[in-house]
Amino acid sequence: MIFNEYFDYVIDAVKKVDQGQIEKFIDLMMAAYKEERTVFVIGNGGSAAAASHLAQDLAKGTRHSIDHPKRIRALSLTDNVAFITALGNDDGYDTIFEQQLKTFAKPGDYVIAISGSGNSPNVIKAVQWANNNGLITIGVTGFNGGKLKQMNTYSLHIELNDMCTAESIHSILFHYIAIEIQKKIQTV
Repeated sequence: MIFNEYFDYVIDAVKKVDQGQIEKFIDLMMAAYKEERTVFVIGNGGSAAAASHLAQDLAKGTRHSIDHPKRIRALSLTDNVAFITALGNDDGYDTIFEQQLKTFAKPGDYVIAISGSGNSPNVIKAVQWANNNGLITIGVTGFNGGKLKQMNTYSLHIELNDMCTAESIHSILFHYIAIEIQKKIQTV
């Protein structure tokens, strides 16, 4: 496949994303901002990198100004290596996000769960706990969405059977979302 063919493939996949899901994601992040809720972001592998990047974009990239006191409180639960490895070693890797949520989350907070397949056991376990404890869950998936698409409160789904490209589209959408949130915060 030459690059122009791949470019067309990516653009076609982006055009198929449900714009209503994107708008809902933005609305949810604006609600988190207005209500001063914490947004936790989770994922594995490439999705862990996306979780870290999205949390940074939400917390820093959307702020109104350097001196503005109100911000989106966003944290990636993929970034605390000492805590993750302690949990993984002592309690099992499938608990690493659930246990962090038990430590830090409160009812009304948000969990953005990124999983290309939608079937990552540690993500599923964390979302189950979040759903049972009054958190709002947003699943970001590819392929057919897996278990995650069926159990989260809201979805941002890319119907694409290609992990690398689905992750690339997640990144494109996350950047768009951050830009739109920044615009909205400047008018609040």
